[in-house]
Amino acid sequence: MADLTATLLACQNPDPAIRSQAEAALTNHENSNFPSFLHALASELQSETKDPAIRQLAGLHFKNLLTAKDSTRRQTRIDKYKSLPTEQRSPIKQLLLQTLHSGVKVARHTTAQACAEVAAIELPHNEWPEFLPFLMESVTSENCNDDIKTSALECLGFTCERLATGDDITQDITDKMLTTIVDGIRPDRPDQIRLAAATALRNSLLFTRSNMEKPQERNVIMQNICEATQCATSALLRAAAYECIVQICFQYYDKLKDYMQTLFQLTFATIKNDEEVVALQAMEFWSTLCEEEMEILDEILDATERGIPPERECVGYVRAALDHLIPLLSETLTRQDETADIDDDTWSISVAGATCLSLVANTVEDAIVPVIMPFVQSNIRNPEWRFREASIMAFSSILEGPSGETIGVYVNQSIPVLLECLADKNTLVKDTTAWALGRICEYHARSIPPETFPQLVQGLMAVLTSESSRVASQACFALHNLAAAFAGDETGSATGTNALSPYMPQLLQTLLQAADRENSDESNLRVTSFEAVNVLIQYSAPDCKPLLLQLLPAIVERLALSFNIAVLTNEDRDRKETVQGLLCGVIQVICLKLEKEEITPYADAIMQNLLQVLQAKNAAAHEEAFLVVGAIADKLERDFEKYMSALQPFLMMGLQNFEAYRVCIVAVGVVGDISRAVESVLAPYCDDIMGALMQALQNQELHRSVKPPVLSCFGDIALAIGAQYEKYL
Repeated sequence: MADLTATLLACQNPDPAIRSQAEAALTNHENSNFPSFLHALASELQSETKDPAIRQLAGLHFKNLLTAKDSTRRQTRIDKYKSLPTEQRSPIKQLLLQTLHSGVKVARHTTAQACAEVAAIELPHNEWPEFLPFLMESVTSENCNDDIKTSALECLGFTCERLATGDDITQDITDKMLTTIVDGIRPDRPDQIRLAAATALRNSLLFTRSNMEKPQERNVIMQNICEATQCATSALLRAAAYECIVQICFQYYDKLKDYMQTLFQLTFATIKNDEEVVALQAMEFWSTLCEEEMEILDEILDATERGIPPERECVGYVRAALDHLIPLLSETLTRQDETADIDDDTWSISVAGATCLSLVANTVEDAIVPVIMPFVQSNIRNPEWRFREASIMAFSSILEGPSGETIGVYVNQSIPVLLECLADKNTLVKDTTAWALGRICEYHARSIPPETFPQLVQGLMAVLTSESSRVASQACFALHNLAAAFAGDETGSATGTNALSPYMPQLLQTLLQAADRENSDESNLRVTSFEAVNVLIQYSAPDCKPLLLQLLPAIVERLALSFNIAVLTNEDRDRKETVQGLLCGVIQVICLKLEKEEITPYADAIMQNLLQVLQAKNAAAHEEAFLVVGAIADKLERDFEKYMSALQPFLMMGLQNFEAYRVCIVAVGVVGDISRAVESVLAPYCDDIMGALMQALQNQELHRSVKPPVLSCFGDIALAIGAQYEKYL
């Protein structure tokens, strides 16, 4: 073919016209002579005289011709390759194997990826018999240097990763892979080879159950992995070895019994003393163990309820280790990273420790309380901020696990202390405290004593406008959960009021002030403020209705003013659309709480503003605007018909917005709402609506979640217009 080197280079040209022309040329070569094109790319990759960057481009393009993120497209490409006869494939594969012995690292690395794609296609069908022996020879031969051995193991790792999600392979192939990997991870190998082997082993574990069932083979695998965790010269290797252990815990929980004492000692020592990158993986072992035991306990409970024997046994490793594990995790909580930005949510050893502690609590439930509470109680007033924050984090992390009966007394006692901590001098302590109060409101709101309730609400309100955006956002989270605790409150329905009613005016006002803060873009404060407003309104008692009637026109006015927000940058546009979407959300939830006669005076202004929101092309607020339209239609019933002519063009745009499928789903739902509301007067608008719905059904690219609502919508329209629906049958 023509100069492939120049064409590949042109694909990286900053000029879009040149780049587009080059990409078209490659596509043309692919379509006109696929086997010749593959061979040319493999030759370009193999050529030692070519620039490494060109070789890399050729290899990546080769790989991409055989795979794709979309499963249908990937299968099409696989089938295209499989259709090539053996005599055309063999020279291509030979070039790839030769390149694995290149003296250029980037060429070997890219070839390892390309080989893996070919192997993933051919090995399940017992093709390419030269592949695994070649890799094994590359790893074990004294004639191959360490770089080549590493690349061979890297190639094997990529292949295992691809095979794990593809067709089954024979036991013979699995055995050859494991033999090569175990040879590579031996203690006498250099670190770079052992690291590549450990990575390959992790990827292979998904399809090596038959090997893990054999005690002798399992022991060899476990011995080599455990030895790799002790490599003094490579933290990356130690971390990779623990990744293997985590994978074994996930895949082979039932095989851990013979190794738990060793794993206990190794992971504890690593968490205490090793570098963070390694300690994090050792911590992940215990988190994964918790997740596995929780899943097994759920399976046992389900089996018991169904009267059948459970398939798996929970050994209870986490519960057995509790007295040792909790002090270890508590200590990690005191290793906070002072240099990390609080908003970055950096995954550090203290964050991992808190996550693991939460999983432990969910696994052992009430049993964690007597073990963790001494640490919490002895450190919550510690002069050293690290211990104060760690104690609050520990208490927060366990709240989901224990029952209210067990943890309730501590929740009761904690709130006054936590409210004091909201004024701590350290920002991280304040942030964790606000999060702790949110978790209390989420899981144990019923344990909050009535005499403490006013101080809790006032304390959370106080930080909304005075503290950092992060702390304020956490306070919004707490108020959101506190309001949600009143869902299904029968007492409020019976008496017409609830404990939040006296604070509602000030709560709503303060939350809106928090949303208006100059820094409300930070820490998602604006969004969390509005979400708290919505939940407070949603679960408000009947005596708050006069307040909602005052709030509705104020929110509609805010929406009208939002159109004046200046848009100079993409960030400005995103902010404007976010604000409009949030305001639409408040209008919707208020409308759901009011009756027709209460909404009618504001309906014209609401609809006028909604139509203006819908005029913006591709606005993020369209989904929320359509939801309000549906709520208004539901309340106004036949009186909604007067808005149909103005709404129809925007409704059609929503129904035909196949790319933003969520907007399309909501628009379909709105048609259903309107159908039920206006009934037969919908008929004049149905031709366009039915046409759009039929297009949605026929569109093969449309997200599958759209089509069931479309089918349901046909029924809504048929019920609305009766006999007039017959012409669409």
